Amino acid sequence: MLIPPRSLVLRGRRFLIKVEDSAAASDYLRYETLRQEIWGFPEDGLAGARNLECENFLHEGSSLFLALYAEEEAGGRREDAAHLVGFSYGYVGLKDKAIGYRSPDNLWFYSQYTGVRPDFQGFGLGVPLKEFQRDVLMETLGIFTVVCTYDPLTAVNARRNVGRFGMDAVEYRPATYGAFGGLLNRVDVPTDRFFMRWDLRRDVRRPPLRIDDDLAAGAGLVEAEEAVVEGRGGPIAMEIARGLKPDEGRELVLIRIPRDFYGMLRETDGPDPGVRNIPVEWRSLTRRAFQELLAKGYRVADFGDSGGPRPSPYYVLRRPA
Repeated sequence: MLIPPRSLVLRGRRFLIKVEDSAAASDYLRYETLRQEIWGFPEDGLAGARNLECENFLHEGSSLFLALYAEEEAGGRREDAAHLVGFSYGYVGLKDKAIGYRSPDNLWFYSQYTGVRPDFQGFGLGVPLKEFQRDVLMETLGIFTVVCTYDPLTAVNARRNVGRFGMDAVEYRPATYGAFGGLLNRVDVPTDRFFMRWDLRRDVRRPPLRIDDDLAAGAGLVEAEEAVVEGRGGPIAMEIARGLKPDEGRELVLIRIPRDFYGMLRETDGPDPGVRNIPVEWRSLTRRAFQELLAKGYRVADFGDSGGPRPSPYYVLRRPA
């Protein structure tokens, strides 16, 4: 049974999330147009509109397209390109290639894109998009595992994927996409990614995360400081990674990341090599930390923020007893 569209109201605006069911190839052009508006990398793109229409699981393929539309502020809804402000796209894949399609339990869903138009990114739409995706996969497709990748230094994604949904970080993949540019990447900053697994049947209920005592006890491994640098838009306060402390065999350790890595990429994209190197150093140090800790058996257990007037985001890693 196809799950019906879902209406929601966030910050005074009404939105609609629905499964894309169009059989008109021209309707799928809107997804690539929006993808370029969010990611901005013309060298990379979705398949042609006709191919995308055929990919839809409601037609000949195994892909799921979710469309997020914004209603007019004065009321009224139009499901067209102008009102498409977010989308999610992915496809059914195989866990074990040797088993193939012989067992339904061997199927998982690779969630390739979930994005929101820049002018609507302050509405908190990423979580309801993923919740709707979860419900469609379980109730309509009968699939209970989602896999995806994301940049470990992006706090907005970590807060959702790890902190909210409790996804498991299965693998740290260095420079996954090579020299990948656009609005959310920079060709001189390696495109490292976490490969994540989301068990849709697991109900994640955690107590509120309180890490300040652990920080005071020395559990934070990334040494960083705040400094004012000359960004593209003028002087700006920036977090600068200076080094790593040893984990000392602790059961729990904390890995700090920048508050806004996307903003850091933009503001440091200038001629000063010292400023340009700020996100590169964050990548280098955190890559080393994650790879060494995962190799020792630590696992990403949670994600949250420190207290105080300028909270900083942290991964919580625990070593099994």
